[in-house]
Amino acid sequence: MKKDFSKYHTFAICAYGESPFLEECVLSLLSQSVKSNIIMCAPQSTPFLERISNKYEIPFFIRNGAPDIKDDWNFAYDNSHTKFVTLAHQDDLYHAKFTEQTLKCMVKHKNPLFCVTDYLPIKLVTLPNRDINCRLRHFLRSPLKIRFISGLAVVKRGILKFGNSICCPTVTYNKMLLGDHIFTSELHYDIDWDTFYLLGKRNGSIAYVDKPLAYYRLHNGSTSKEFITNHKRQREDELMFSKFWPEPIVNFLMIFYKNAYKNYDE
Repeated sequence: MKKDFSKYHTFAICAYGESPFLEECVLSLLSQSVKSNIIMCAPQSTPFLERISNKYEIPFFIRNGAPDIKDDWNFAYDNSHTKFVTLAHQDDLYHAKFTEQTLKCMVKHKNPLFCVTDYLPIKLVTLPNRDINCRLRHFLRSPLKIRFISGLAVVKRGILKFGNSICCPTVTYNKMLLGDHIFTSELHYDIDWDTFYLLGKRNGSIAYVDKPLAYYRLHNGSTSKEFITNHKRQREDELMFSKFWPEPIVNFLMIFYKNAYKNYDE
């Protein structure tokens, strides 16, 4: 029998529309080695989402508003009433040990703000090598492996100076320390990067599981693809880099960073 951690941890699925990958995501959450509370949240109800909710007996919370990343994430987060919360993206998948290893890691840390894990694009899960973006971000997160420095501001900010090295679907938040409504950034695409930057100002550490326990999906219908096409991602990436670097360095970094956008054209 699975150990039941549903009183301590919630997967809040951020859903909208009719994603063909949602059911696969749900199954990966139900297949965890330990049991969590699972809810589904959406800006608007659809027959498709209601069918998934009913089929798997998942509580369904409806915001009744226009789709908006910040509002949707805060709504899902605030409707999670456990100490630890993971915002699961409807297109992504989770390793069966995600919850178990994340919670084990967090209890080893003093005042963990949140926990992150390593991750892979789904297209690379069965391949022996990471792509260059995965390798770079894995390297940038490496200081978090040293537990006694993972609470230092220079470390929490340093892992973000060369790009967002944290994949937001891998993050499990500690609501006991963070409280409600934590997504306050005015950015749209880089709301996660800016949120981690802002949370880095708080007292507490970042826990890190150096194993790929979540898998994100690159596809033409993704939000990432949309923001690359309309160039909003580039403008927000430049703004985020400007929080760490002077303009000449920002311009230099963007030469390399824009190459990462090509992943969404494959």
